[in-house]
Amino acid sequence: MAHLGPGRRRIAVPVGLALTASLAFLPSVAASAAPLGNTAGAAAAAKPDTSGPKLSYVANLNTYATMKAATKAIERAGGTVVTSYEQIGVVVAHSQNPDFAKQLRAQRGLFVSVGATRTAPLKTVQTTEEGTTQKLSSADAAKAAATAEAGQEPLEPNQWDLRAIKADEAHKINDGSPDVTVGVIDTGVDDTHPDLAANFSKAQSANCVGGVADTTEGAWRPYADGSDHGTHVAGTIAAARNGIGISGVAPGAKVAAIKVSEPGTSLFYTEAVVCGFMFAAEKGIEVTNNSYYVDPWYFNCKTDDDQKALVEALGRASKFAERKGVLNVASAGNENWDLSSNSITDDTSPDDATPVPRTIDPHVCLDLPTQLPGVVSVSATGDKGFKSYYSSYGLGVVDVAAPGGDKWQVPATPDANGRVLSTLPGGGYGYKQGTSMAGPHVAGVAALLKSAHPTATPSQLQAMLKAQATKAACPEKVYDATGALIDATTCESKWGQTGYYGYGVVDALKAVK
Repeated sequence: MAHLGPGRRRIAVPVGLALTASLAFLPSVAASAAPLGNTAGAAAAAKPDTSGPKLSYVANLNTYATMKAATKAIERAGGTVVTSYEQIGVVVAHSQNPDFAKQLRAQRGLFVSVGATRTAPLKTVQTTEEGTTQKLSSADAAKAAATAEAGQEPLEPNQWDLRAIKADEAHKINDGSPDVTVGVIDTGVDDTHPDLAANFSKAQSANCVGGVADTTEGAWRPYADGSDHGTHVAGTIAAARNGIGISGVAPGAKVAAIKVSEPGTSLFYTEAVVCGFMFAAEKGIEVTNNSYYVDPWYFNCKTDDDQKALVEALGRASKFAERKGVLNVASAGNENWDLSSNSITDDTSPDDATPVPRTIDPHVCLDLPTQLPGVVSVSATGDKGFKSYYSSYGLGVVDVAAPGGDKWQVPATPDANGRVLSTLPGGGYGYKQGTSMAGPHVAGVAALLKSAHPTATPSQLQAMLKAQATKAACPEKVYDATGALIDATTCESKWGQTGYYGYGVVDALKAVK
């Protein structure tokens, strides 16, 4: 999650939605109070401390607070407004005042919560996959093309994942509608890829790094030295059926890129992700895929003043997008954690500084965005149908499962590769595994559902995903990280769900019927 492992980087607003953004920092206004009997001393009154590192903050307004009053308070505390979202009462600001958040929190008539979005200083300007990318060899490409049947894409014989959710059968009925767009909130997408160009929506794409949407040509593409994660995700969702390479789950739908990862680190900070959800809502995107966790905290604890503010801001943004017709899909993570347990040891946070091991309760400390209300949480499976060895899970947390790949579950394909094959920047193809790869399968099926039911709301789409899923009971065995089959003692079952698979594995064929 905020960082892409090879699967979920561990490693998608309607007309009239106005985003008030300042592309240049607003001037700081120092508060002054003249001492009694010394009006000349007013100008020399104490100014905010600026001795600290420049950090980014989110400030969440109270229901009746005005943006004007909040902006003035932010400036008096030594902050500069980067952007503000009146629709949800969230302001993104920068400040070097070490007490910036504390001073704003004291103004309870204005702010519900205020928190720093990172622990390291802002620099001039990660995901959830398990392992590194394995590029498709020319030999494996030729082998697949030689076995392709009529109607198949050249590399489709290697796409065991499509067959696992009956997407190959669904394509005989409906490829999805070009009126439906899936927004890939990720590390950027190479829209020049021959399997993506025809289905890419530039008008619904942007770079949200820093919290302000940049829609200039190509701003949504991966950094030159950046991650291939977003491009891989996009191919799984909507690679075109054009006789070139692979097929996406919804090859007739559109895909857009909303880049939210920092250059150099691929970290996903709150202000960028909030921008991503708001931009998706403004641009009429129907589904977003979120294969990452929000940095720098793997879990955001509502008992911590800073982390509580991040939960609030992200929750407001994702819920606003949902109200505007967006279904948000997120990956559950690649740490093989039980997200429904009472205790998890997190030794990765904060990931932008020196991690400090801590024991958290995932009911109080949330993995974002996968544990946000209304978000579809996805676990990963392999070719044999087992939960992938790395996939996190949790009874009542995971909603559905989908193919994410598993190197130990080897399919009977020409390449005999249990990972997921998809597009890479520069026109290439490669394999990845992780819940980052499972999420886009669900987003693709959601796009097929939206194509078949154009008036369906996000909650109705989620209900259909669950109802149509192929039920999967807890298995007797599961692979561990070494490839050994062990007893699946951690799988729980209740309420027609399991901790490993939620309501089951999504079904693309039912979606189009």
